[in-house]
Amino acid sequence: MNGAGLPWWAAVTVTFLLVLGGLITLIGTLGLLRLKTFYQRIHGPAITITLGAGCILLASMVYFTVTQARPVIHELLITAFVLMTAPVVAMLIMRAAVYRDPQSGAAPVVQLDAEAPSRARDVGGRPTEGRS
Repeated sequence: MNGAGLPWWAAVTVTFLLVLGGLITLIGTLGLLRLKTFYQRIHGPAITITLGAGCILLASMVYFTVTQARPVIHELLITAFVLMTAPVVAMLIMRAAVYRDPQSGAAPVVQLDAEAPSRARDVGGRPTEGRS
């Protein structure tokens, strides 16, 4: 990739968006090291990596639009796909973790009402009655 024919305003914009996207992604990655529990670790990277990927895709869209002298909007499809799938995947991973935690005995069972144990539910939304 050669940026020799790129106007200065496009070069500055692309550079800014690439650096911003890289920093946001780096911050999300550092969240994996800093945060302690699984649920904290999945939240930060899911948000920051989506935003970082959006900045990088926007930089790509600006670069190819300027170099090809026509609107290049392929990145909009990628951005829409990332914005739709990343939160869903994070939610599915968290739901799987919530489902697994009571089986391992690590998560406490939450009761909504102490006098009505039939309405008690654990974190995953399953009834707690009859569970051994």
